[in-house]
Amino acid sequence: MTSPIADPLFLAFQQALAGRYSIDRELGRGGMGIVYLAREVDLDRLVAIKLLPPDLAHRGEVRSRFLQEARTAANLSHPHIVPIHAVDQVGDFVYFVMAYVDGETLAQRVQGRGPVAPREATRWLRETAWALSYAHGRGVIHRDIKPDNILIERESGRALVADFGIAAGIGDQEAGRHGTPEFMSPEQALGAEPSAASDLYALGITAYYTLTGRVPFTGDDAEQILQQQCTAPVPSMTSNGVVVPRRVAQLVDRCLAKTPEQRPASAQAVADQLGSAMADRRELPAVLRAFVKRTGRLDGGGTVITLLGALGLAIVVASWLGPLPGVVTLLVSMVLAPVLYAVYTARQFQLQGFAHADLAPAFASELEVLREEWSVQPRRGVAILEWGARSAARVLATTTIALTPLAVLGNWMPRFEPVTPLVLLFAAAAAAATIAWLALLQLRREVDLSFWRAVWTGRFGETVFAVARRFRGRAVVVPAMTHRATELSLSLAAEQLFESLPREAKHALGDMPAVLQRLQRDAHQLRTRLAQLQEILAVRREETADDVGRTALDREHTRVRAQLQDTVAALETLRLGLLRLHAGAMSIEGLTTHLDVAAALSDDVMRLAAANEDVEQMLRHDAVPTPV
Repeated sequence: MTSPIADPLFLAFQQALAGRYSIDRELGRGGMGIVYLAREVDLDRLVAIKLLPPDLAHRGEVRSRFLQEARTAANLSHPHIVPIHAVDQVGDFVYFVMAYVDGETLAQRVQGRGPVAPREATRWLRETAWALSYAHGRGVIHRDIKPDNILIERESGRALVADFGIAAGIGDQEAGRHGTPEFMSPEQALGAEPSAASDLYALGITAYYTLTGRVPFTGDDAEQILQQQCTAPVPSMTSNGVVVPRRVAQLVDRCLAKTPEQRPASAQAVADQLGSAMADRRELPAVLRAFVKRTGRLDGGGTVITLLGALGLAIVVASWLGPLPGVVTLLVSMVLAPVLYAVYTARQFQLQGFAHADLAPAFASELEVLREEWSVQPRRGVAILEWGARSAARVLATTTIALTPLAVLGNWMPRFEPVTPLVLLFAAAAAAATIAWLALLQLRREVDLSFWRAVWTGRFGETVFAVARRFRGRAVVVPAMTHRATELSLSLAAEQLFESLPREAKHALGDMPAVLQRLQRDAHQLRTRLAQLQEILAVRREETADDVGRTALDREHTRVRAQLQDTVAALETLRLGLLRLHAGAMSIEGLTTHLDVAAALSDDVMRLAAANEDVEQMLRHDAVPTPV
């Protein structure tokens, strides 16, 4: 950055603004002008002043167009648009004054800290889409959406869009292009007039850059980049191992369609879909987060104390009864202590109103968060070290296994006795290399969390929760479970009512828990399928051409929705039946009839799902229309 003392332009510009604005320093410069931090004298507030490049200000057509576009943009007033306070010209200087945003541009954020985690990126992109929707509704096209024109306010963390419409005022008029090649839509590259769809294309590339840290198209010059914008397919965002939520990735792909008609219908539609993606990633209750991260694991200080206690007890037993009882005591303690801890943890978990069925979505949510975090961390050096440790562990373990028979022979053949310490050395080295490999692997993959998910959501977890339920007692305080899907809430409520029945009634309704779990599982699968169908239909309905497959998808959507409603209604019927049974308003025979109907419904859902291979094929391969 040029020193103000040595910059003649700074001195001349400050002289022209003396008495109105006091320029502090230069904030940045580029093809669209020079930005200065200044203080407005009358209101005594910090502002940012963008000066039209002097070589362009001398061109009358560019000068007048810049003033016209800047004054139009000054009429925009939105929480996510940087407000323009004034547009003016003094002598040879043409400039506009905007609010100063204390923060950094989205480009600086990515360049400084790498790709943005999807949760944060989705929020910023949604706010940008809101700003675009507001401006488009007033006939203003940005023409140059890119990370450099999106500011992230330091205090609030919100995104604000700058330079609305200014690109048209100082663009390359002779070539008929406005914008930055890396973020320019195909129609802009071909010289067509930018539209709202052009801004959506640029927003798609901005999203691509924000989530991956790179732009999809690069080249030696602008023409090469623009040619790729018009003809080259967009590289997959996941090609470098970046984890992007499926719904967000599909939306970005749609924004990057080569023809405007294939892009989303409006910026508001983009904001709505980003909002839906954010709603799918709701925050877990604190109890679930604590269980997944800490209380559900045997990796705390208590584990070390337990192991030391087991070892001490084994030594005492061995000193009294001999080595074998001591070894048995140690082994039993190391098995029994974790099981007792697991039962105690499950009981406390249940006393807070949660159930075993809450664990699967909790672990899935935490895994998704960790994958996002790891996807934006540098991993090349870690991967190389991990490969080295894994290779060393393999070689050492193989050598240990190969030498073990010789060590055994050393008991009878003296010449092989030196092999035994060698085997022990190789075994110790193999163990150390394995530990190092697992530690390095944990730095870039969810090894630990995946292990505990398998433990708690598998047969061991089911058994532990079943045992803990017997020692739980009846005094259970159930908090509001807003994180649960409706079918899960109904299933758990019905199971709790069933467990509180007398033994004879439970025996007569013995199939009830299995049917409740089947219905809950069916409803979850139907809800997932319904969300997929809704995404595809949103794409198809925005296409201008007739789509024969859309009618079939509409029918499938209606059928799945009806199945979901029937399945949830069956769960509700069983829950209400159990409530009536408790109140003496229903007989066991009447509830058994409802149970048989619910089981038959579950069988129908399973048969229809098995016969739905054609739709599954469509969901896998036709989720996003192929760009033309």
